[in-house]
Amino acid sequence: MNDLTGKTILLTGASRGVGRAIAERLAGTGATLVAHYNSSREGADEATRGFASDRVHLLPADLSHPEGAAGLWDATLEAVGRVDAVVLNAGIMPKVEIDAPDAEWDDTFRTALQVNTLSPADLTRRAAEHFAGHGEGVVVGISSWVTHRGAGHPNLATYAASKAAYAALLKTVARAYAPRGVLTYLIAPGAVDTEMTASSSLDRGGLDEIRRTLAMGELVPPEEIAELVAVLCEGRLRHLSGATLDVNGASYVR
Repeated sequence: MNDLTGKTILLTGASRGVGRAIAERLAGTGATLVAHYNSSREGADEATRGFASDRVHLLPADLSHPEGAAGLWDATLEAVGRVDAVVLNAGIMPKVEIDAPDAEWDDTFRTALQVNTLSPADLTRRAAEHFAGHGEGVVVGISSWVTHRGAGHPNLATYAASKAAYAALLKTVARAYAPRGVLTYLIAPGAVDTEMTASSSLDRGGLDEIRRTLAMGELVPPEEIAELVAVLCEGRLRHLSGATLDVNGASYVR
């Protein structure tokens, strides 16, 4: 069992999917959790029910709004004072065809960039400075294998592009802030067993068809990603900083 006693972790997108699995896994580590949610307070409540009331804070923020990330960071510091790790999980997977009308394409791309790139980038730079001031800290970005291999359907091009942009930023922060004790990790899952994957699979024959393309014939359990996050938040794997960790059951080996 990982021991995160005394550490405070900010987790975005805690109310469902991978975020919920991470919140549930961290409950037994001794950590204090700041659990972000957008609209589902009920989901965040359920995801964090394993925490004692004095070790969890639920904070709402709309990360599709340009001021959402800054507001979340300020509210986090007001609630807990100091943060030791940030897990950037919140994301969206909007669909738009490449030959869609310009207005539809532009609107979808801007939304994807705001949620998947600009908001996590804003939280990352604020966290990096915060951690550097204390001489240590961890940033974990939940990315996707689409940043390396591209999306499986062209209507997910904006999703892939927005995820890749943030991945490049986090790698840059890793290099720049390594001398100041800031550790960063990028987790790149394959097809995870979540509602988001189920939705994206509809254009490719459904989940059964997706499973047939996977080496293990099964989707990645969110709990495996949560297990990895718990290890990384300890901050002991210092020389793994800057790495991209593939979690796809050998379906995409590079």
